[in-house]
Amino acid sequence: MKIIIIGTAFPYRGGLATYNERLAHEYARQGNEVEIITFTLQYPGFLFPGKTQYSAELAPANLKITRKINAINPLNWIKVGREIKKKSPDLVIFCYWMAFMAPCFGTIACYAKSSKTKMLGLIHNMIPHEPTVLDKLFPKYFVKSMDGFVAMAESVVADINHFDTENKPKTVSPHPIYDHYGDLLTKKQAAIKLGLNDQNHYILFFGFIRHYKGLDLLLDAFADKRLRKFPIKLIIAGEFYEDPAPYLHQIERLGLGDVVILRTNFIPDKEVQNYFSIADLVAQPYRSATQSGVSQIAYHFETPMLVTNVGGLAETIPNGKVGYVVEVKPTIIADAIVDFYTNNRAEKFIENIKVEKQKFLWSRMTEAMNGLFMTNKGE
Repeated sequence: MKIIIIGTAFPYRGGLATYNERLAHEYARQGNEVEIITFTLQYPGFLFPGKTQYSAELAPANLKITRKINAINPLNWIKVGREIKKKSPDLVIFCYWMAFMAPCFGTIACYAKSSKTKMLGLIHNMIPHEPTVLDKLFPKYFVKSMDGFVAMAESVVADINHFDTENKPKTVSPHPIYDHYGDLLTKKQAAIKLGLNDQNHYILFFGFIRHYKGLDLLLDAFADKRLRKFPIKLIIAGEFYEDPAPYLHQIERLGLGDVVILRTNFIPDKEVQNYFSIADLVAQPYRSATQSGVSQIAYHFETPMLVTNVGGLAETIPNGKVGYVVEVKPTIIADAIVDFYTNNRAEKFIENIKVEKQKFLWSRMTEAMNGLFMTNKGE
């Protein structure tokens, strides 16, 4: 097939760009002709909470990435849609994550659509973790322009249905594993690279920091006196997307200065393996969620996980098998950490992860998309 992926990609950075590039590699591996069309302007700088939107890494090899889309210029959307229609692709995949993109993506789809070309929405979030008024106004326009949808959690399908009055085809396929960050290192190797002591235990909080991700809950859990009998350190690895002052004050107030290790810059791809290789447990104490790319990095490095029972996290983390699914409460989070170290759960969890991770192959995601495509072709 000829496939065009619409969404974030190099030179932009972050999990969405990583996802789209890895998806393109998988489709290309299967013998398809693939192009990613990304942004010349993704969104104005004042809307971006981090330090920069752009990657400092080299462009991904063997991918065709074209920068064409200006997310705030309607005339550009029409032009891009018409150019796509001339290419006559079989499938256009719109990687959707926020209502701000709905007018842009919806208009491109309307002008790109033909009897041959099908429009599929790959939905990361239909309604974001921190909703705004845009989430009531814009998504329906995007949904109406699609022929079908792939979500990565059942909760996201429910959100799509809120806007879909035509009962369009939908399927759920879990977030695939991020398997491009290199191989697992020994703990000693990772400790040397990070300048840490390999005799300590480490729990990892990874990714950008916003309120919905519950870092404050994890810090409260770390204040539990039961954890002091273990030589545990908490590594916070990721960029603040909000004011860091409340978290820094909390660390000081709880007396966690010698327990918490702050690595709060954006973590480049080449350093990801260091953090997951040194970690005993990856903690995601989220207040809300759909699915998680962090979990899929942990699966790749076979690192046990602790997640809260929100959104679709429990769909991919079997409780007591590869880690813990707990309530959104600091005391319950602390209970799980105590159980993990007291009962030496790591070995059992790691063996189970090796089996469970086979459910999250990229080929399963492309199969799900192709299945919807065939449905829309009436085959």
